[in-house]
Amino acid sequence: MKKKYKTATGKVLSDQDIQEISDTLPDEKFDVDAIRRRGRPSLGKGPAQLVPVRIDPDLMAKVRERVTADDSTTSQVVRDALAQYLAS
Repeated sequence: MKKKYKTATGKVLSDQDIQEISDTLPDEKFDVDAIRRRGRPSLGKGPAQLVPVRIDPDLMAKVRERVTADDSTTSQVVRDALAQYLAS
């Protein structure tokens, strides 16, 4: 299975996107560790809060299926579902 690469905003990069980015880079080598952003990405305007939630095994199985289907994370699936529920 081919690895998917995403931007910080979650956009999945195509092979063409990666090639275009690569074409804009200088030929000389650079220190990736020096430019790599450290820590978790921000989720909003302030620090994120941890919200422990108990989930029944059947619902958790559905979350895991969605995580696999979307190539996502449990946290992102739960955030997306909660945002969609609250928007309705």
